[in-house]
Amino acid sequence: MLEIKGLTKVFNAGTVNEKIALSSVDFSMEPGDFVTVIGGNGAGKSTLLNCVAGVYPVDGGHILLDGHDVTRLPEHKRAKFLGRVFQDPMMGTAADMNIEENLALSFRRGKHHTLRWGVTNAERAKYRELLALLDLGLENRMTSKVGLLSGGQRQALTLLMATLESPKLLLLDEHTAALDPKTAAKVLQLTEMLVKEHQLTTLMVTHNMNDAIRMGNRLIMMNEGKIAVDIRGDEKKSLHRADLIALFEKSSGSKLESDRLLLS
Repeated sequence: MLEIKGLTKVFNAGTVNEKIALSSVDFSMEPGDFVTVIGGNGAGKSTLLNCVAGVYPVDGGHILLDGHDVTRLPEHKRAKFLGRVFQDPMMGTAADMNIEENLALSFRRGKHHTLRWGVTNAERAKYRELLALLDLGLENRMTSKVGLLSGGQRQALTLLMATLESPKLLLLDEHTAALDPKTAAKVLQLTEMLVKEHQLTTLMVTHNMNDAIRMGNRLIMMNEGKIAVDIRGDEKKSLHRADLIALFEKSSGSKLESDRLLLS
């Protein structure tokens, strides 16, 4: 489904500020995999996601999605294969458009467009039904401007939009990091529901060790641009924080010193 071969990304190459963000990373995902990615600041996890999304051009290696080499494919052309939810709840939606218009944009993405823009009654009924699944009352506010919604409501809407057309790969880039704990828990609950309902292949970057352990069927931990730990199946089901820290330190040969990770 997703296959990464020797992926390398260097920032500020040839300068005193040169930073090797990804170092010959090999990684693959099977259809239906839900992989959580964790690591300290600068470990390479968000860079990995951005390279897959086409935000950053790569300096070496290949990215294959569903058997197609997308390494050089521009970000806007990859968008028809990918769903993405960002860390910032303000991204991923158009604030000056209402809820049903945002959903219509997502629903029609990659399809043939006509000069008619209006949302049809059939579409409106479909959107109302989908919004009701979120259990946030948004199905009764479909003509409200998205800019008037709370951060959690916008993130839930973005998540719905990202999964609306069952993308080949769903990318979640610390999508609960900017939310309060209660709202973050709600968005994670919705994430699990939508991923399961659409049987989506999902790659989720997080700083929260507990979320990384609890969610998905596989966990990778990155360090200095490489994958230090890769755990799946029964081993992941029985994993605890202390086990993960021990595995990381054994594999990397260094102590885990990220306060944000240890306290999450």
